Amino acid sequence: MDLREIVYEKYNQRAKITINRPHKLNALTPRTLAEMLWALEDAWADDDVGAVILTGAGDRAFCVGGDQSIREKGGYTYDDVGDGPLARMPLPTLHSLLLQTIRNIPKPVVAMVNGYAIGGGHVLHVVCDLTVASETARFGQVGPRVGSFDAGYGSAYLARVVGEKKAREIWFLCEQYSAQEALEMGLVNWVVPPQRLVEKTEAVCDALIAKSPTALAALKASFNADSDSVWGIHQVAGVALNLYYGTDEALEGRNAFLEKRAPNFRAARRSRTQEQKSGGNDDV
Repeated sequence: MDLREIVYEKYNQRAKITINRPHKLNALTPRTLAEMLWALEDAWADDDVGAVILTGAGDRAFCVGGDQSIREKGGYTYDDVGDGPLARMPLPTLHSLLLQTIRNIPKPVVAMVNGYAIGGGHVLHVVCDLTVASETARFGQVGPRVGSFDAGYGSAYLARVVGEKKAREIWFLCEQYSAQEALEMGLVNWVVPPQRLVEKTEAVCDALIAKSPTALAALKASFNADSDSVWGIHQVAGVALNLYYGTDEALEGRNAFLEKRAPNFRAARRSRTQEQKSGGNDDV
């Protein structure tokens, strides 16, 4: 595949996938996701690869989720990714496939978080098996603020990682958390100075590669088994999200973000209240 938005490397029995859009804080496009899927599948098929690193280019961001500048009423505009099975898939669908592939690849996936891990980028690191974070990393969600959501792995699985109350706080309030706060809530495994981020991540991979690959694969499958039902929820949520992107409510969130102003969801709240009242009065 012609890789334009990621850098893919294989060395020392590991594969490294770097989202390479630093000018956009490594925001995701459909093409980015398609390239990441291709790289993960290549790492899966390579018997010499024992661990996978996922990171973002530069020191400002790991990934800040979907690129809002290419999001329109029908969803995200699509760059050409060829004629394969990924062509023309909506971004939420590609994101879902990527998350499922990260979970299913029978090799540990280590997120190396350098800067912002926000929105869909936050979900990416959450589903990775382990996370090494720089002291400068920032974590959080923005969906309800920009007219988006992740009602699958990004919320249901997150609740298993940090607990129900904290997960609701992360999504409902859309605040940002420091690397130390993320460590304290169990969201990351290690926090290191920026200059030691690569060194620590490589050391973690060395330790993983030294272990039995069959044992690691079996353990990963076991850990996943308890939350595999979230995949069904995630698929339904993806369909709902694609429909939601076409609403005035979702567009207000996107427009406010691009115009650097606070969104006004008052009209959407009134409309929802009226719908609920109307539904309650309907005869069955």
